[in-house]
Amino acid sequence: MGDLVDTLQRHRRVGIDTPVFVYHIEQAPRWAPSADRVLRALADGQFSGVTSVITLLELAIRPLRLGRPEIADTYESLVQDIENLALVRIDQRVGRIGAELRTGHGLRTPDALQIAACLAHGATAFLTNDRRLRRVNEIEILLIEEFLG
Repeated sequence: MGDLVDTLQRHRRVGIDTPVFVYHIEQAPRWAPSADRVLRALADGQFSGVTSVITLLELAIRPLRLGRPEIADTYESLVQDIENLALVRIDQRVGRIGAELRTGHGLRTPDALQIAACLAHGATAFLTNDRRLRRVNEIEILLIEEFLG
């Protein structure tokens, strides 16, 4: 399918789903090299990215369950400090787009809002590893697994 970063560079702005950050933070053996390359290319300005506050919510759940709010704070800072990544809020417009995605494609609310936020802020591709999101046709869904060697 080609090189992941080359594919991302063909888009004006790329939506980044939470698993990309999880793979990077946890250094998941199979996925971390790709996630690291994507986030490095993003920080280097090879393309621009967008994610929503849903990412912060999802990243904080495990540390908070473990009674480790300082780790949740670290994860939040990590995401906020990535150059060329817009961290966007869920507003009325995003909510409406999310509702349309949810009803049109049967998405779970967090997935619908995450993609809606990216669409509302100009993303033309969405990087994830969730095959279920392939049913969305309003944005190109790219799966990390399809770029592994």
